[in-house]
Amino acid sequence: MIEEIVTTFDEQGNITGTASRDEVHRRGLWHETFHCWFVGRQQGELSIYLQLRSQQKRDYAGLLDITAAGHLMAHETVEDGVREVQEELGIPLAFAELKPLGIIPYQMDSAGFIDRERAHVFVYENRYGFSDFILQQEEVAGIVQARFADFRSFITGASRSLHVNGFRVTGSGEQVELDEQVDFSQLVPHERDYFVRVIEGIEAIYG
Repeated sequence: MIEEIVTTFDEQGNITGTASRDEVHRRGLWHETFHCWFVGRQQGELSIYLQLRSQQKRDYAGLLDITAAGHLMAHETVEDGVREVQEELGIPLAFAELKPLGIIPYQMDSAGFIDRERAHVFVYENRYGFSDFILQQEEVAGIVQARFADFRSFITGASRSLHVNGFRVTGSGEQVELDEQVDFSQLVPHERDYFVRVIEGIEAIYG
């Protein structure tokens, strides 16, 4: 397996060198990632999409997360990050179709895993149906959506659960419908401020 090398940064965003992906998480080094949030409109209402992480993932397996995201390698530009959408979701997007929400730095610390990211965050207004998604099953086990207003209430603490609907993929590759209430234990624990900035950025674009 080829070792993945990423650029490292200090807290002010200055480049400090390069390191392997494993090393940046072991030592808690700042590095760059690419995040793409899908939104859509159903009956005039805005919705937001979440991916269900595969049970094969080393970290946060089986939890709901950003629609598509990944590390930027040392040789890549931010524009190259759009490959994550194609790889994880099977959706062919051009970088020009994305709307930028800016760089959002944040960190998640757990035993043996310190994630300090400078996330380049984008939003895409989805025009594809669930049947169009072709998931990278070692990474993504399903896709769900929620009413954007409900997601906002969930993140800000106004509600304790979130209704999602969508699908998961079985071991044989079949799409099975998902329709359920989820709580915070089922969401990757990004900093609440990260989620709030994403929500406010989306609201600034879509009202």
